[in-house]
Amino acid sequence: MRTVELQSTITCPSCGHSKTETMPTDACQWFYDCEGCGTVLRPREGDCCVFCSYGTNKCPPVQQQQGSCCAPASASIAN
Repeated sequence: MRTVELQSTITCPSCGHSKTETMPTDACQWFYDCEGCGTVLRPREGDCCVFCSYGTNKCPPVQQQQGSCCAPASASIAN
């Protein structure tokens, strides 16, 4: 079994502010409020959560190659 990293540093694409956060293991995080500029980050198309889009580590289910953290691979997230 793979070791799962629970810490991920999210970097805001708008202002570059970075912060290390602990990823949830039992929920999907679709939104993240940047402390630098207030932008609400949402997953990019094709990603299941903000950690997969903007973090240094993918979410735990993706790290374990279990697919996405919150939805079937065919589901899309509206922006």
